[in-house]
Amino acid sequence: MLGSNVTTVNVDTLPGLNTLGVSIVRIDFAPYGGLNPPHIHPRGTEVLVVLEGTLLVGFVSSNQDNNRLFTKVLNKGDVFVFPIGMIHFQLNIGKTPAVAFAGLSGQNPGVITIANATFGSDPPINPDVLTKAFMLDKNVVQYLQSKF
Repeated sequence: MLGSNVTTVNVDTLPGLNTLGVSIVRIDFAPYGGLNPPHIHPRGTEVLVVLEGTLLVGFVSSNQDNNRLFTKVLNKGDVFVFPIGMIHFQLNIGKTPAVAFAGLSGQNPGVITIANATFGSDPPINPDVLTKAFMLDKNVVQYLQSKF
């Protein structure tokens, strides 16, 4: 549905990484529009390198920094860093598939996909909370929750 596939190698999939403080992921993106959606790694900084294709990448700074968006278009061989805990994403803007590898500074950096966690929690977050927090109509919130 999102047009991306993330293959993770962390301490859960390779126990030999225990105590080494590193993990890696391969991300394969479908042509134009393949998306690794907004997410965070609560326990690791990410260094991304593009092997093939063209990606629009970005992260959002903290509330104290007015939630500034930092973006860049990356091509084959380019590298970008996503600081620990910052919401970030990657989008294939090229006409061909894209491939990237990311090294993370933790044996289990974790991942929290923003939309899934917000609209797909189990049990669901009370729609009144999300209606007010996102300034949306309650029907829109309930519709979004139904998608997850």
